Amino acid sequence: QVQLLESGGGLVQPGGSLRLSCAASGGIFGPNDLGWYRQVPGKEREFVALVNQYGITVYATSVKGRFTISRDNAKNTVYLQMNSLKPEDTAVYYCNLATTWGQGTQVTVSS
Repeated sequence: QVQLLESGGGLVQPGGSLRLSCAASGGIFGPNDLGWYRQVPGKEREFVALVNQYGITVYATSVKGRFTISRDNAKNTVYLQMNSLKPEDTAVYYCNLATTWGQGTQVTVSS
């Protein structure tokens, strides 16, 4: 049973950067797509970014040009580099592998 563990969240000022990591244990990524999602209280979880086994990436319109997703299959880790952060990026960020979700990491963008 694969487990996912996110890290790297925190408090950052508008315009700042954070790098989230998601490490898998108990299994390997394999050919699966890897995704990042986010959720704020009272709202549906929303898609942020995805990277497939070939390194092809897809981004939500709201983060395109600011966020970069990448994967390191040797380390079973997926990353989300977040630049030019805005207050509306504040959320709990979750990584996803097939039907498995991590526990989430809080990102707060505030001055």
